[in-house]
Amino acid sequence: MTMATKEKETKFSKTEVPSQLAVPNDLNERKRQDVVAALNPLVADAFALYVKTKNFHWHMSGSYFRDYHLLCDEQATQIFAMVDVLAERARKLGGMTIRSIGQIHRLTHIEDDEETIDPREMIEKLLADNRGFAARLRAAHKVCDDANDVATASFLEVFIDETERRCWFLFELLAQR
Repeated sequence: MTMATKEKETKFSKTEVPSQLAVPNDLNERKRQDVVAALNPLVADAFALYVKTKNFHWHMSGSYFRDYHLLCDEQATQIFAMVDVLAERARKLGGMTIRSIGQIHRLTHIEDDEETIDPREMIEKLLADNRGFAARLRAAHKVCDDANDVATASFLEVFIDETERRCWFLFELLAQR
């Protein structure tokens, strides 16, 4: 699959919101839809990154087992906490959010891995995925700025900081000094 194909597949379509789910808001309607369209791939990425991190937590082995196992668990818990905040914000803005595993699969940028990989490669993959996630959080922040959506931008700033911290910890595990 080419990158262009993946980018096309990750566009979140702006679906009609059933009247019973409509939420009033003082932000511009088109810009609210843009923010929702930026949030939903983040929901998918957070779900997928959570599962990947837990997978590595469960399948970690080797001399650093305890440290890596505990770090993956801590990071997975932090990532999972983002999911509800992101999805509920999409709803507060009057939009729809993720409704299925299939939708997560279509929207996520997080790739599946081989069934068995060594611990160092697990850490490398988590670092790369978290770096990409941070970049997508920043891109969504720009959409929020354009929409004057300070509430969403505010928690995205916190999530960017948390993601950068995860990157730092993962990077330090890989450092050869």
